[in-house]
Amino acid sequence: MSDFLLELRSEEIPARMQAGARADLERLFRAEMAAAGVSPGAITVWSTPRRLTLIACDLPLATEAVSEEAKGPPEGAPDRAIDGFCRKNGVTRDQLELRDVKGRNTYFAVIEKPGRAVADVLAEAIPAIVRAFPWPKSMRWGEASLSTESLRWVRPLSGVVALLDSDVIECEVGGVVSGRLTRGHRFHSNGDIAIAGVADYAATLREAYVIVDQEERQNLIREQAAKVAADAGLALVADEGLVIENAGLTEWPQPLLGRFDEAFLDVPPEVIQLSARTNQKYFVCEDSAGKLANAFVCTANIASSDGGAAIVDGNRKVLAARLSDARFFWELDQKTRLADHAKKLERITFHEKLGTVADKVERVAKLARWLVEEGIVTPSLSSREGGDRGQPGAPSPEVPAFAGTREELAELAEQAARLCKADLVTEMVGEFPELQGLMGGYYARAEGLPDAVADAIRDHYKPVGQGDDVPTAPVTVAVSLADKLDTLASFFEIEEFPTGSKDPFALRRATIGLLNLVRENGLALHFGMAIEAGWLGYLPTTQLSNEDTSRMRVMGTVTHFILDRLEVLLKDAGIRYDYVAASRRWENAEDGRVDRVEARALSLQSFMETEDGTNLLAGYKRAANILRKEGWEDTAERVARTGDEDPMENVDDPQMRAIYAQRGANGGLSYTPEAAEKALIDALDAAEPQAAAAIEAEDFAAAMAALASLRAPIDRFFEEVTVNADEEIKRTTRLGLLARFRAAVHNVADFSRIEG
Repeated sequence: MSDFLLELRSEEIPARMQAGARADLERLFRAEMAAAGVSPGAITVWSTPRRLTLIACDLPLATEAVSEEAKGPPEGAPDRAIDGFCRKNGVTRDQLELRDVKGRNTYFAVIEKPGRAVADVLAEAIPAIVRAFPWPKSMRWGEASLSTESLRWVRPLSGVVALLDSDVIECEVGGVVSGRLTRGHRFHSNGDIAIAGVADYAATLREAYVIVDQEERQNLIREQAAKVAADAGLALVADEGLVIENAGLTEWPQPLLGRFDEAFLDVPPEVIQLSARTNQKYFVCEDSAGKLANAFVCTANIASSDGGAAIVDGNRKVLAARLSDARFFWELDQKTRLADHAKKLERITFHEKLGTVADKVERVAKLARWLVEEGIVTPSLSSREGGDRGQPGAPSPEVPAFAGTREELAELAEQAARLCKADLVTEMVGEFPELQGLMGGYYARAEGLPDAVADAIRDHYKPVGQGDDVPTAPVTVAVSLADKLDTLASFFEIEEFPTGSKDPFALRRATIGLLNLVRENGLALHFGMAIEAGWLGYLPTTQLSNEDTSRMRVMGTVTHFILDRLEVLLKDAGIRYDYVAASRRWENAEDGRVDRVEARALSLQSFMETEDGTNLLAGYKRAANILRKEGWEDTAERVARTGDEDPMENVDDPQMRAIYAQRGANGGLSYTPEAAEKALIDALDAAEPQAAAAIEAEDFAAAMAALASLRAPIDRFFEEVTVNADEEIKRTTRLGLLARFRAAVHNVADFSRIEG
């Protein structure tokens, strides 16, 4: 067994592309080896800014001989077809074999492939791997670049090291010939370096000031950056993404601590951190009180003789220029009130079919007020409004619930909604779009607006992703809910639906955020009513044959979409999706009340884990199958919808008469029912009002308990009663009794959607 080393050296590879390149290199190598019948052992892939390296262990010295067969044309086929088959497989006619295939002689070519030296396989594989490499962006260079067939690489390819143990694998790609020579660190190493063998590779480059293992460089940066900060009495602000990026920018990383002018700390800390991170790839530090310090950690790529003083000074000057720009934007934006900034939103198109951002803000303000006035968002929600006035926009500690009245809450919610998008036109957000919302909160607080309004502006985009904080402050909840509901309804109205592979307007993310808000705050929100309250109507009247029809369509479609996302959320929470589906049957009547669907699904799951639940489901499915075979599907569905409707309205429907015949003295039957039949009628008479009252009170556990009382009677009914009796009246009446049983179950949960 032998080990193989491949190093592809080039100019600087962008840090963001290195992880993907490592995966692609391993994938392409494995594919080439599999095609040749070679199974490598462990594979290690490394990257630095100037090289991609693969080491494959335990390669055989040669491949095994194989025999392959190819089926050709039948005997008697035209000569052209037979000759073409021979050329394709590299055989002559006298080498073909005739075999019987379904009664017809057919030509077969038996191709003997002798074993090959793995060195030869690798020599062919290396150029194929390089040419097939799928860089996100690549380039051609030199005179060869005049041809579109020339080699493409992320940066000009300058060297290929290919060794099998200590022997060079000779190959050539794009004019670059393989060998054992490589280069060390750009500044700490001069000239070519010879790699004696695969086992010596990492150590040889380390002597040339190159750490080839990206994981080792990441650990070094993580530990040394924290150490230089701690040596200065500070704490490094952890940033794993920045660790990985700096490791991708350096071959010999040297974290260094620097200081910037303390006057810049007047700028919001998020701005300083984002400017340092995005523009310069610096870490920031906090003092012992947890506040941003006037310090940064940069990662140099050289070990300088002055301990890094000159490097730090240069980086300090660059950062100072960036922070000067940020402070200028911060001060300039505050010269204009947020309300005046908001007027400029009329110049920004939200969507060509939905008007401007100012139009959206108007809708969100209207809906935010409605959510409070209808009592969906109340002052009694737990609140995190307020906070440290010395740190504008800082996360606020827990304080008592909103102290004002509902009308005061509605006023604040509307005010916050009208200003929530105003920072989109500020200079700071223009420079750093990631700070939208956050900067609005800072500007609102600096302007002297109520803290609840500033917090709502800051947090109204939340939650924006998995694990993000869910707002609980009443003003924030109202604005965030309104914003997300409007986004969903807006794009559904113009039929911009997400598909399986595309969601350009992030409607799924908005829905998950909306559901988290509703669930975290225990809101009893009717989605359909909320959408109607903020009705859009932006489609031209020529596109709307009936506005009411369009409104109902949007309400229903959005509600279905939201509840589909709820199934995903609850599945992650351990609730089976079919239990959620069984609890959604009332979504049109109740406008998609998430709290009811979730509570019903939880109660249903608990019930189905009992013996009563399992047996009742079996009885339900048996009854449903009998009714389906007898054509009672539609009538039973109608009973499930109508409940206690007047029987006389359906007097001409014999199936409905049979169902309602179960009600009254002795069941109102024209014959004496069997004991098991009478027991089921009595059980239904008792369970139906109990379940209905429990559903009305939203006590779904009690509703499931009412269903449990039907388990024994339905089991006994099937054991003792013949449903398809010879007498027509008995047969029809008993089918009606099963329909009534199924309707009673449906009034609690749609058991037809439960698996099992």
